[in-house]
Amino acid sequence: MLAETICSAASAAGLGIAAVTAYRKRFLAATRIAAYSLIPVGLVMTGVVEWVSGIAFRPSVWLGFGVLGLSWLLFMTTRAVERRRGTTRVDRKAARAARKGNVAPAAPAPPPATGSPAGLPRPKPGKERAAAPADDFSDIEAILKKHGL
Repeated sequence: MLAETICSAASAAGLGIAAVTAYRKRFLAATRIAAYSLIPVGLVMTGVVEWVSGIAFRPSVWLGFGVLGLSWLLFMTTRAVERRRGTTRVDRKAARAARKGNVAPAAPAPPPATGSPAGLPRPKPGKERAAAPADDFSDIEAILKKHGL
């Protein structure tokens, strides 16, 4: 009852301000103020104010929010611990599959690093600069030939 009275008083005050603003020939601003001042009355008439005041003043609702907050806190704590450990759901599934023996055989060891990515000897710097543009054009030519151009 108190909330409805406060909303009605706020709407009446807003409509009074809108009337004064319209008297000063600021019709656009007066219309905007009137629109804002009618919102509380509309909320009272639809029952939203009664619903919100019923939620705000009921202790069981606040206990429910507390339980939801505790649930969220526990969830975030477990996520933080998992991230700190470095284990995720995918990691646990892979570990479980490894214990059962469902893992693919180990991959062969990579070639020894001799200075180039493929393990091939490095060309001399002067030849590399001269050969680079030709390599680029040969790739382009191969693509064009493949498409019939």
